[in-house]
Amino acid sequence: QVQLVESGGGLVQPGGSLRLSCAASGSIFSINVMGWYRQAPGKERELVATITNGGSTNYADSVKGRFTISRDNAKIMVYLQMNSLLPEDTAVYYCNRVQRLFGKDTSYWGQGTQVTVSS
Repeated sequence: QVQLVESGGGLVQPGGSLRLSCAASGSIFSINVMGWYRQAPGKERELVATITNGGSTNYADSVKGRFTISRDNAKIMVYLQMNSLLPEDTAVYYCNRVQRLFGKDTSYWGQGTQVTVSS
């Protein structure tokens, strides 16, 4: 099992910045992808950004140029720097880790952290 704990959410004004952090612990394997997803009220959970253990990144079009995902493999953490925040970025943000072992992928989720962008 893998445990994921997010932190860093909160209330911010439009145009502001927040940095989310996610710490992973438990049965950690090296072949993995970590990422951030979000779910706004009444909407489905959507991908925000992912990063492989090798550092390759992928972003949703809606956050490109504003959000930056990064990771610290030694600390087993992933971060999401969010700049130029918009009201439509308001959502619960979830950390995700997908690990591959013997050809099988297993996905783990954090409990989520609320991000509210409002004046």
